[in-house]
Amino acid sequence: MDATSTADADFEPVKTSPKRSLHNRITLVLLILASITIIALSIALGIELTRRHTSANVPDQTSSTPTKRASKIWQPSAGTTWQIELQDPLANPNLNVSVYDIDLFNNTAATISALHAKNRKVICYFSAGSYEDWSPDHDRFDKNTIGKPLKGWPGEWWLDTNSKNVRKLMSDRLDLAVRKGCDGVDPDNVDAYDNDNGLNLKVSDAVAYVTFLAMEAQARNLSIGLKNAGTILPQVERLMQWAVNEQCIEYDECELFESFIQHGKPVFHIEYPESAPSISVQDVDKYCKPKGFSTVLKKMDLDEWVFECAGS
Repeated sequence: MDATSTADADFEPVKTSPKRSLHNRITLVLLILASITIIALSIALGIELTRRHTSANVPDQTSSTPTKRASKIWQPSAGTTWQIELQDPLANPNLNVSVYDIDLFNNTAATISALHAKNRKVICYFSAGSYEDWSPDHDRFDKNTIGKPLKGWPGEWWLDTNSKNVRKLMSDRLDLAVRKGCDGVDPDNVDAYDNDNGLNLKVSDAVAYVTFLAMEAQARNLSIGLKNAGTILPQVERLMQWAVNEQCIEYDECELFESFIQHGKPVFHIEYPESAPSISVQDVDKYCKPKGFSTVLKKMDLDEWVFECAGS
């Protein structure tokens, strides 16, 4: 045997097991697949992050439904023209005025809708401070909420405006105003403090009650005005969209309501000349004086007749 043969015999290669070789190949394949998966996930994640960043900075233009917002409460401006007709269902819807003040109970939703079609706003009147024995809901008032009669107004008595029963019924009337489509409300007789009411109602009670009515009305997107009650005006004007005043010329109190005009809000002003419906130059000179007020002359029964003070 020569030297070469001896060396070859001493260094004979070790043979690898077929099972171990297969295992190694499987491991390698799995490592490759795992690497590919990790790379793919990284790419996908990058794309998603980029998309989200872009979406956050670019408005969505695919949606056709805008976000619904609460309706804005109607705020008329100082000097707005108007008519008030409370005696019966509205008789004349064709006056060239911007606002109608009509009875909540006497008029239908169809009447209000017809006024809206003529581009008129509608204020719905109801008595918030008196019990009326003819109102549709008169049988729902607790007897212990009823005070003394309103002088000069048969069938009406003062109400305890602190009563939960009274406030619940007034909230129900506001709901009715919404259902009928009123733009605002004219709650009357909130000045019991200035009358012999039989319920010991004071100025502070009126402030609290008018505040309650304002919050309830505006929660329903109804605007609201202060009816007379000039004494409490400083405490509640910020909650009011207008004032309705009767006879400030007659009682020499128009200056109480001038702050409404100064703040761009209307004072819907009524005077009742004894001569109405006959109006003289002297009547106009006397009653149409308040500058900036929306003054009308009416008969005391507040039927359809009206004399509008031009440029008052």
